[in-house]
Amino acid sequence: MRDLNEILNEQPHTPAQLNELLAGIPLAELIDQWDSLEEEQKKEIFHALDREDKGDLLISLPASEQAILTEIIGDGDFKDLLRDMEPDDLVDFIQAASSEVRKTLWRKLSPESKREILYLLRFDEDDAAGLMTPRFLAVQSHISVSQALHFLRRNAKKVEMVYYIYVVDKERRLQGVCSLKDILTAPDDAIIENVMEREIIAVREDTDQEEVAKILETYDVMALPVVNSQNALLGIITFDDIIDVIREEQTEDVYKMGAMEGGLDRYLDSSIGALVKKRVPWLIILLLVGTITTNVVHHYESLVIGAAFLFIFMPVITQTGGNTGSQSSTLMIRGLATGEIHFRDIGTVMLKEVLVGLIMGLVTGGVIILRSYLLPPGIPFFDAVVIGVSLTFVVVFSTFIGALAPLVIHRMGFDPTVMSAPLMATVIDVCGLTIYFETARIFLGL
Repeated sequence: MRDLNEILNEQPHTPAQLNELLAGIPLAELIDQWDSLEEEQKKEIFHALDREDKGDLLISLPASEQAILTEIIGDGDFKDLLRDMEPDDLVDFIQAASSEVRKTLWRKLSPESKREILYLLRFDEDDAAGLMTPRFLAVQSHISVSQALHFLRRNAKKVEMVYYIYVVDKERRLQGVCSLKDILTAPDDAIIENVMEREIIAVREDTDQEEVAKILETYDVMALPVVNSQNALLGIITFDDIIDVIREEQTEDVYKMGAMEGGLDRYLDSSIGALVKKRVPWLIILLLVGTITTNVVHHYESLVIGAAFLFIFMPVITQTGGNTGSQSSTLMIRGLATGEIHFRDIGTVMLKEVLVGLIMGLVTGGVIILRSYLLPPGIPFFDAVVIGVSLTFVVVFSTFIGALAPLVIHRMGFDPTVMSAPLMATVIDVCGLTIYFETARIFLGL
């Protein structure tokens, strides 16, 4: 990757020369280096880009950068830029922009773009209809391939996806689909009805975006048609929009697995207040849940006084239990996300996890017995066995709960990632210590 600063500082460039240089630099690299450029360099580069690249760059930058660039674009150029944008990209751009930029954008939109945007804004942005573009190629089944080709030549530039041509009736109900290859290889006098594929993979307008991503991945298609309850074709979702969805969903899951909430703004664009707001709610929840361990320890205070070695191994018990539960919950969350595991598999999953937990408990219990007996502090062998047995029970319990909780939460309609590492470890700390002390009390007769 060549440094843009070096390119700009080597020698003065006319806009035409700079445009030629930028043509050899992928847009992804330009976006990656954007933060390192000076304000004047950003303006110089933006003006030198082709109109299509300007639009792609504009919608890819954070809101603060978009606001700066919208101020330097002339009215005529701005209208052309907005007209060339796909409606779904334009909606995302408007929704992400600041209120000032949004007002500027709306004034410069064409009546047709305003109609398309208002139409798309009716739908929830996390549903299939909120991801779709209303611009697609559709023909009726009774026309010939020659007529379809003529239609394609006239309208191909107006749409984002030309690989699929959808077949609809007079009420715009979806009847079938033809690939571009099907159209090009069929005889000119063939009727579309005899060329089209009738088995269509489509999604309803209210299908959740995560489910849409799974469907597109499963059937390996480049676009999905979106239909309403009457099977009328509303629009299509293209694979590039699904890539953005997958990235957003993964980011949200990573945040939740790290016990954080909040938007998907870039870290460098987030204020101190926003970062604190994203982290502190869950931190307080985990803190309050974690204080229950204080009550557990207080309840068994006399036991700990009578067998001081129990206090020494408390961190080992809680850490191993938390790690075990987090491993199980991670496996379940991943399986639920990919569709590999369903709630109907709960019997098989729980049996398997209990057996796995038992084996891991026996192994880790044996290790802690040897460690605590042979190495400092070198406690008596029976006391070491008490620690080992307690750890075995804690590991089996943690494995069981770590697998069960995400399945139940997902079944209830909530996001199973809330039972990820931090919360899982905190819950198991409380339960694990109770099992630890109760097991020790029984074995020691205290």
